[in-house]
Amino acid sequence: DPHEIGNVLGVEGVQYMLANAAHSPLKFNFGAPSCVPATVFETAGASISVAEVEQLLDDPRIRYLSEMMNFPGVLAGDTECLAKIAAAQQRGKPVDGHAPGLRGDDAAAYIAAGITTDHECFTKAEALDKLAAGCKISIREGSAARNFDALVTLLGEHPGMVMLCSDDKHPDELLAGHINLLVRRAVAAGIDAFDALRAACLVPIDHYSLDVGRLRVGDPADFIEVDSLTEFQVRRTWIAGNLVAEAGATLLPQSTPTEVNQFVSTHVKPEDLRVDDQPGRKLQVIEALDGQLITNRVAVAPLVDEGAVISDVASDVLKMVVVNRYRAAPPAMAFVKNFGLHTGAMASSVAHDSHNVIAVGVTDDDLAAAINAVMDANGGLSAVDHRGGDRWVLPLPVAGLMATGSCQEVGHAYQELDAAVKSWGSTLRAPYMTLSFMALLVIPALKLSDQGLFDGATFEFTPLLA
Repeated sequence: DPHEIGNVLGVEGVQYMLANAAHSPLKFNFGAPSCVPATVFETAGASISVAEVEQLLDDPRIRYLSEMMNFPGVLAGDTECLAKIAAAQQRGKPVDGHAPGLRGDDAAAYIAAGITTDHECFTKAEALDKLAAGCKISIREGSAARNFDALVTLLGEHPGMVMLCSDDKHPDELLAGHINLLVRRAVAAGIDAFDALRAACLVPIDHYSLDVGRLRVGDPADFIEVDSLTEFQVRRTWIAGNLVAEAGATLLPQSTPTEVNQFVSTHVKPEDLRVDDQPGRKLQVIEALDGQLITNRVAVAPLVDEGAVISDVASDVLKMVVVNRYRAAPPAMAFVKNFGLHTGAMASSVAHDSHNVIAVGVTDDDLAAAINAVMDANGGLSAVDHRGGDRWVLPLPVAGLMATGSCQEVGHAYQELDAAVKSWGSTLRAPYMTLSFMALLVIPALKLSDQGLFDGATFEFTPLLA
């Protein structure tokens, strides 16, 4: 689903991905982004219209309409949302869903509009509501969003209606494995191996009409060899009869992609990040939840210094900033709980879905330095601690989202960043992945866009101090 690069570069970004994929024997199958931008309450680098979605869906390399994240729009009968769904249906292509927490009649109405899958279920009851309405469920286990344990029993209870996915996964974790690890965990949890394999291998091929071999006579020889039907450690991989990977290493030549980007490098100063106190009002804090993309809303008394609200390290309430990467604009500020930093700051240009620069940190000096490090790299991840004299940067020169090195190189660089912020106190399993979703407005409850603090339940901006 190329909606990440679509938010940065529009259709040009999608075409870049299609062209780049042609240089590899891997069987990539792309979707047409349905929600670029995800909402009108944030600044993206581009938009993709109904006409452009139709043009993409006419391309045989585009197999489906990517996740329809604007579920409130679908439920409200938004004409643009429904036109994009209709365009996919007219071409016989499925429509991916995105409806976190949607239950009962609302879930049924959303699915009845033409939605065929959902990967956002975080309880089994929610998944059962959507299954009852005829929607397939993709069980997600990513670096931040971990829903596998809550949903794994669906594999045996609803064969043919369940798939496996990662959604978002850090490069160091990809080095350990991918869907094969979920099959291993499913079997360990008591799921029949062939129910797990059906979800991993066959249901996606059928659902998306993928040109992938199924070991039938005349099929392309696309398969993996594993060590056992309990561990599922991949030994070798074949595509179209060609051995392409062995013993955990690719046999394909490394290629360096052309760099495409859209980045306005505007430094911020510490004084730009000041939040003036409003005496008598409570601070509306985003409570991040480890292993989830949803957040809670918590009201606390602000910590104030010389009339400014500052990070309260003792209470683990830290300042968070989003800076528009596409044009010069004032930064937006909020406060977030559960990142755990007692020093330093971390920043990223991977910030779903518009991919502005997002940062969280203890002091305004460190926040500004971390943000500016990302700006100077034209995108990337950074960690800065002035007190300890530490500074790490992982450049992401392709749209501010992707690196040009190997998975091993990028994974190692990410591990250094991850270790740094964890040494500064973060107990989150995937701090950078969690940070990247703090700007995703279509998942409640509170999030921060470049335009301000946003309430995902009411789908409107909300005051920081109230």
